[in-house]
Amino acid sequence: MIYPFTKQDSTVDHYFSHTIADPYRWLEDDRSTETEAWVANQNKVTFDALSHIDFRDDIRDLIATGQDYKKTSQPFKRGDYTYFYQNDGLQNQSVLYRSKEEGEFEVFLNPNTFSEEGTTSLGSVSFSKDASLVAYSISEAGSDWRKIFVLNTETKEQIESPIVDAKFTDISWLGSKGFYYSSYDKPTGSELSARTDQHKLYFHEIGKPQSQDEIIFGSKEEEKHRYVSGYTTEDDAYLIITAATSTSGNKLFIERLGVNNPTRITVLAHTNSDTYVIENEDSQLLMFTNLDAPNGKVVSYNAITCDWKDIIPEQSQPLEVSAGGGTLFASYMVDVLSQVKQYDFSGNLLREIELPGKGQVTGFSGRREQTDLFFTFTNYVTPPTIYQFDAKTGCTELYLASASPFDNEKFESTQVFYTSKDGTRIPMIISHKKGIVLNGKNPTILYGYGGFNVSLTPSFSGVMASWLELGGIYAIPNIRGGGEYGKEWHNAGTQQKKQNVFDDFIAAAEYLIESGYTDSEHLAIRGGSNGGLLVGACMTQRPELFKVALPAVGVLDMLRYHTFTSGEGWAYDFGTSAQSEEMFNYLLDYSPVHNVKEGVEYPATLVTTADHDDRVVPAHSYKFISELQAKQLGENPVLIRIDVNAGHGAGMPISKSIDLMADVYAFTLSNMKVNPFE
Repeated sequence: MIYPFTKQDSTVDHYFSHTIADPYRWLEDDRSTETEAWVANQNKVTFDALSHIDFRDDIRDLIATGQDYKKTSQPFKRGDYTYFYQNDGLQNQSVLYRSKEEGEFEVFLNPNTFSEEGTTSLGSVSFSKDASLVAYSISEAGSDWRKIFVLNTETKEQIESPIVDAKFTDISWLGSKGFYYSSYDKPTGSELSARTDQHKLYFHEIGKPQSQDEIIFGSKEEEKHRYVSGYTTEDDAYLIITAATSTSGNKLFIERLGVNNPTRITVLAHTNSDTYVIENEDSQLLMFTNLDAPNGKVVSYNAITCDWKDIIPEQSQPLEVSAGGGTLFASYMVDVLSQVKQYDFSGNLLREIELPGKGQVTGFSGRREQTDLFFTFTNYVTPPTIYQFDAKTGCTELYLASASPFDNEKFESTQVFYTSKDGTRIPMIISHKKGIVLNGKNPTILYGYGGFNVSLTPSFSGVMASWLELGGIYAIPNIRGGGEYGKEWHNAGTQQKKQNVFDDFIAAAEYLIESGYTDSEHLAIRGGSNGGLLVGACMTQRPELFKVALPAVGVLDMLRYHTFTSGEGWAYDFGTSAQSEEMFNYLLDYSPVHNVKEGVEYPATLVTTADHDDRVVPAHSYKFISELQAKQLGENPVLIRIDVNAGHGAGMPISKSIDLMADVYAFTLSNMKVNPFE
């Protein structure tokens, strides 16, 4: 394999008593013609190599066929209409439909018309309290920067100029007067990579230009917060403001609305917990919090007396809470599987809800007066199935079965537990065809994340199902850093405990090999974003253990990640190289960009990223592949696939998603020397 030339310069950085070379710093300039040419040259080599895989087109056809069925979301009611999202099969973006009572369905918003290539996606959709207006956001080319449009819901006509340059924002209405949204000042330099660190909450009044939008929270006179959001209670009695300096923990403030000169009440002045308001009854605010309760609990907060009272005490499993039909739904993770209980607002148990099987459920939310709620059940081999739930009687009935062509009777998922390096017990779910022979030769993808309190719960993916149909095994361990066992599980994989995450993942690979599922010649590892870091760290620490490595949109330069966009907000999980010399040394010890060594044979590697990723900037991937191509020993190819006009992943058109995964699977199987069609 002849790789494109990548120049090295003499850039160095000084950290405490250390001097660190950064020869590929020039690739951080995402606007330069030099970087653009480098991207084109890398893609040329990569796509040429992929084009020589005989079964690549067959895999693409298989994935496309598996995705070509009608997919429908849970419905929700606003005003006189019932709304739902639907994709007829291979539409690049799902369409928002609506109907009135039992009338005909009509298209309400069709994001496939927003851009010719389907690269503009629909984000938040928020209706005014009387449902006469709707505000919706769009993302262009996958960027986190958003535009917000406002329509009259009856005529579907745009009523004013769009809000521009919103970012990391919800949209929350105050009656039909206007709405709250969040953004940063547009940075100097590249809007895709320049640092953004002061988030602001604005109120936009309908009929007024954006230049007159009032800053509600986050003005220059106030303390900087990287993440600020504001939302109103359903009765418009309170504005709830959350402010955070990192992705974990938030301050909480409330303001009484509808009164002259409202006073801002500080509910929590620190960021030692994740706390948010679920519902309210007049001045009683029902809140989720993990303050002094790592698994989470529900409390009542009196906005007048500022008293706290436990409503649903902490349990031994982590908790998520939703509200609908004037009740609360407590969803617990029991060894990663869902268990749901319904409570009244006083914390009295109404019932434990019988679920269709072992897996994940989402939903159980709606307006207070709405008693017919919906939830979706899924697991790794069960396509999403929607159920209707009566909040008064507890009766459940099938609402909509999946139209997926996947025959789940031929496949199975098994949960196992294995032991990590330090003795910690880790769960893992392994999915494959029934009757598979444990001969140690099965092509296997080990997928992981391990960070930011994110839980990998069982959910169906048509693309993953295609891997199973190809005869592959898909294994997903619930490693530390996630939220599967509450806040303590998350904290056990952060900062100077981050190595636990990599050890857990490596132990999962060793379990699969020792148990006869696969061997090192048939084992691939994959993960995206923080999961891309996971793959990069594990392949540089244990290169002999894996045949293929697939880091996607990964955080790979751990010394400089915090200098891009809002990256410094990830410091709760990672720490930063400027934090202390001890933290610098810890990061340097596992940073994938800095741990590629000369004379080592690394796994066959396909790095994937996108040129408009402004969450984890593509320079991470550019630098990592440059190090690999300069130092790789042996014949395993190390390539990078760079999507153009795409971002971190959200809103990617189905056509691009199918192309991407066809290339990932083809590359993986080709390097394992497996032709799945023979």
